[in-house]
Amino acid sequence: MERAPPDGLMNASGALAGEAAAAGGARGFSAAWTAVLAALMALLIVATVLGNALVMLAFVADSSLRTQNNFFLLNLAISDFLVGAFCIPLYVPYVLTGRWTFGRGLCKLWLVVDYLLCASSVFNIVLISYDRFLSVTRAVSYRAQQGDTRRAVRKMALVWVLAFLLYGPAILSWEYLSGGSSIPEGHCYAEFFYNWYFLITASTLEFFTPFLSVTFFNLSIYLNIQRRTRLRLDGGREAGPEPPPDAQPSPPPAPPSCWGCWPKGHGEAMPLHSFRRAFTKLLCPQKLKVQPHGSLEQCWK
Repeated sequence: MERAPPDGLMNASGALAGEAAAAGGARGFSAAWTAVLAALMALLIVATVLGNALVMLAFVADSSLRTQNNFFLLNLAISDFLVGAFCIPLYVPYVLTGRWTFGRGLCKLWLVVDYLLCASSVFNIVLISYDRFLSVTRAVSYRAQQGDTRRAVRKMALVWVLAFLLYGPAILSWEYLSGGSSIPEGHCYAEFFYNWYFLITASTLEFFTPFLSVTFFNLSIYLNIQRRTRLRLDGGREAGPEPPPDAQPSPPPAPPSCWGCWPKGHGEAMPLHSFRRAFTKLLCPQKLKVQPHGSLEQCWK
């Protein structure tokens, strides 16, 4: 959710158009449209904050979630939570009135945090995809590292450092290096917005490279599972007659069918049961005491 100047151009991430960012006051929303937009943005803030807060609280409530792979999901939830708690609330009056009224200092802070969080969300998705790639293609070494949470914390910290370095120094120092600010009074957007060399470089690092990386990781996961499944099926045909029931081998692994299924070391899909149990513990603790294996849907029955 990054900011753009008021001429309708898109910023480095293409998140918002300039007309939407600053032309509310210039064009003038009617009272009805202002109320509708304010209500929709309020709902967006509530959904973003509560949804990601629930994920973070689940880590506190259920220690079984504190595995290396789930830490990366926590990192993404923290980033998205801060977008809803800090960035969007400051953006609402800006888009509705068309003017930035919080001063230059808060504008700088807002831009740094906003660009930081957007970039970190993208890099976290790449990190999650890379972790899943390792869990399938490097199963033995991946399982051996599951207890090393320090490795996960280092990767999480690296995401935040890279996300800050991508935009933070430019936002803070551009006006000093260029000899002055070009931002009109009452507006808030990055000084480098009209520098196409910087925008192309940043877009490559923040969008095209992550897009290609995630595509490669997920395609590799799919091809790896498909190849192992085919080899296991071919091996079963060559084995001859079907063994007795008590010696039946486990069924061939199925490729993950959804984002919420985490591929384990041998490629089988595993639903995130631990997350559901943690949510039940948070939202329905009394029900969980009576029915330890109850589901979240039973809270309202």
